[in-house]
Amino acid sequence: MALYAIGDLHLCLGAPKPMDVFGGAWTGYMDKLKEGLSVISPTDTTVLLGDLSWALDLSSAQADFAWINEIPGRKIILKGNHDYWWSTAAKFHRFCEEKGFTDLNILNNNCYVYDDWAICGTRGWFFEEERSGAHDEKVFRRELMRLEASLKAAGERRRLVFLHYPPRYKGYECLEILDLLHRYDVRRCFYGHLHGGSHKLAMEGQWDGIEFRLVSADYLNFKPFTVIS
Repeated sequence: MALYAIGDLHLCLGAPKPMDVFGGAWTGYMDKLKEGLSVISPTDTTVLLGDLSWALDLSSAQADFAWINEIPGRKIILKGNHDYWWSTAAKFHRFCEEKGFTDLNILNNNCYVYDDWAICGTRGWFFEEERSGAHDEKVFRRELMRLEASLKAAGERRRLVFLHYPPRYKGYECLEILDLLHRYDVRRCFYGHLHGGSHKLAMEGQWDGIEFRLVSADYLNFKPFTVIS
C-alpha cells in the first residue's frame, strides 16, 4: 500500500489541446503517462495535483476521467488553474456516479486519511499585493480559508500538504500559506504547476523545517512520485 503524487496530466481526450505541440518531454506524453502510472496497484492512493484535463466542462471531460478512472486504487484530486471543468464537489460526485467512475475523490475543504497521516490541500494561488487586484485578493483569501479548513480537518494526525501552485520558488514566497504550514506543523509539502524552463525555479528539499517537492508530470518524466512506500 503506497502513496503517490503527480500533477499536471493535461489530458486532452475531450479537448483538442495536446501537450505534444510543445515538443521535448511532452512528445508522446499520453503513452509516457500510461507506462509511468502502471506501477500503481489497487491498494495504493494517488494524489493528482491539478491541471488534469483541458476540457471546459464535465461533459467534455468524460473521456479524460474515464482514463483517470483506469488508474488503480484511490485517486484524490485537487484543482489546478486550467481545470475549467471544475464546478462543485456535489456535481463532480454525481457525474462520477452517473458514469460509473469509482475511487475519485475531491480534495476541497476536507482531508483524507492515509494510515496515520492526513492528506490535506487546495489549489493555492500566486499573490503579490503590488501586482494583484481585488479579484486576485478575493481568490487568494478563499484559498487560504480552504487550506486551513483542510488542515483543521486532520485533527491530531500528521499532515501532508498537496498544492497546485508552489508556495515558494526562487524569487517568490507566499508568506500566508507558509505561515499556515508552520502553524499546523506540516513537514512535507508537494506542488505542481511549473513546467519546462520553470523547473529551474523549483525549491526542493528542506526549507525552514519543511520538505518541498515539485511533482508536475513533465518534471517527474511522467512517473508518479512515491510519497510513502
